[in-house]
Amino acid sequence: MPVPAIIFPADPLNPRRPDPHFAWEARMLRESGGDHHLVDHDGLLAGRAEEAVRRVPRDSGPLWYRGWMLPSARYADFAAALAARGGNLLTSAHGYATAHELPGWYDVFEGATPASAWIPSDGPVVPGPAELAQAVARLGGQGPAIVKDYVKSRKHEWHEACYVPELADLAAVGRVVERFVELQGEFLAGGVVLRRYEEFERAGVPAEGPVMAPDTEPVMGGADGADAVDGDGRAVEARVWWLDGRPVLVGPHPDAPRRAVEPDLTHVPALVRRLGCRFVTTDLASRADGSGWRVVEVGDGQVSDLPRGIDASGLLAALIAA
Repeated sequence: MPVPAIIFPADPLNPRRPDPHFAWEARMLRESGGDHHLVDHDGLLAGRAEEAVRRVPRDSGPLWYRGWMLPSARYADFAAALAARGGNLLTSAHGYATAHELPGWYDVFEGATPASAWIPSDGPVVPGPAELAQAVARLGGQGPAIVKDYVKSRKHEWHEACYVPELADLAAVGRVVERFVELQGEFLAGGVVLRRYEEFERAGVPAEGPVMAPDTEPVMGGADGADAVDGDGRAVEARVWWLDGRPVLVGPHPDAPRRAVEPDLTHVPALVRRLGCRFVTTDLASRADGSGWRVVEVGDGQVSDLPRGIDASGLLAALIAA
């Protein structure tokens, strides 16, 4: 069986080497006996997939991608361009969208993750009052929530474009959603999501008042509720990497790489297997009331960031042995 290679984004300033963000992964891959190829990420985003993959050798066989996130449609173009050159991304376009976008994975994880309702849109369109009211009703009509799209939130504009203190205040919901859509602009992914706010354990601070909720990173997939500074009051999260239904790496969230985490995975493997995607991540946080760990985000493993300083050699070795 051919050994899979891994594709990394090329350095925009030197397309013959990996993007600096992924250089350490490429080096660790080489030390593990694996090969890598390079792709022009900006070209993929611009819709020039055939040009973007020209550095990937023809008939390259099985391939994984490890890089910046791509809209699902651009990932499909990427997969098609590689297939035309004899390459085969081991995560299909359908599998990527399933793990990368909340509506793709939510039904499988419902009950193990905060309740969510979403309103699809074609571009940065603010949902009307009736659509918002229906989404609020699907969440029970009251209580706090956060606003995001299918992939990420505006967590750094927490009170302005993310957190809704009370869903019953439809005017406030509308204001936060409108500001969120305005700020996301052309980068709004899929549509608007209302997601039930839950209180999670925080680092070094008593569990009082709203904490910045776990959600998706601006540039790579996965949750982003924790921060790199201990005691900042944000949710303590774990990121788990799954390959073919097995957890091959368990570590902290990339925003807080020094925090020790020991998530309870008892019920998660069955959900990951049911999702049916080969390479995914789950971000988990422990509820402040001690009732257990919750899956706060699911992501495609190809575009989920790794914490700096973590030993990822086992993960990379598993990928090239898959």
